[in-house]
Amino acid sequence: MSTRLFNRFARERMAGRKLYVPFVTAGDRGLAFTKKAVLTLVQSGADAVELGIPFSDPLADGPVIQRASQRALERGTTLPQVFKLVAELRQVTDIPILMMGYLNPFLQPSLEQNASLAAKTGVDGFIIPDFPPEEATDWNRICATKGLDTVFLVAPTSTPSRMQAVAKAATGFVYYVSVTGTTGMRTQLPTTDLGAGIEKVRKYTPLPILVGFGISTPEQARKTSEISDGVIVASVLINAMEKTKNDAAALKRLAGLSRQMAHAVKNR
Repeated sequence: MSTRLFNRFARERMAGRKLYVPFVTAGDRGLAFTKKAVLTLVQSGADAVELGIPFSDPLADGPVIQRASQRALERGTTLPQVFKLVAELRQVTDIPILMMGYLNPFLQPSLEQNASLAAKTGVDGFIIPDFPPEEATDWNRICATKGLDTVFLVAPTSTPSRMQAVAKAATGFVYYVSVTGTTGMRTQLPTTDLGAGIEKVRKYTPLPILVGFGISTPEQARKTSEISDGVIVASVLINAMEKTKNDAAALKRLAGLSRQMAHAVKNR
């Protein structure tokens, strides 16, 4: 388990505050921009940051993150480069950092070598949507020896047995997917059904349950945090930056929107 992630989440929960975890695609606009974006998110109230690892077939992602991933790939972004970026960030911030990506990039050269590099550079954990807990036993064992968390996803369609499997395998927190389908901005979320689903998962785990997919406004973030332990915000942040050609303007938009989201989550 990551000490950084555990301590940050424990501090916020003991203070009665919910958790705000924003996402940025590594390499979108270049890795130097990504570094500035992460630090902007830190300054705007993030409790942890998800770094998206660009991949050519992001099966769980909608158009906004797909485009960001494609732009990053076109710039030649690779997993070793992102590890180097994390090492640079560790010189200036202790914010928990989770890599969110798909299994294929982590298989090269091997899962164990990438886990070792993650621990060495300062990564705190992983979210790998296409890595089911039934197949991740060896990976979890490796991560446990290196102080790394692995977050697994639960969907509205998950059966009780699937919830139990995720709860048993997950460390750090459980990622509850708010809707069926891919990531992306939505005008509304099924709050009633969402609350019922989260309560089912709570029967199986003491870990924080964070909700992601579709959270697009501060009001949605506020309402979702009322029935969960916090929120993960991605597409709306990427979209805000995508609409600006100037990097400084993009960071300004990111900061403003991220502050609004953090305020909504923390000051319900």
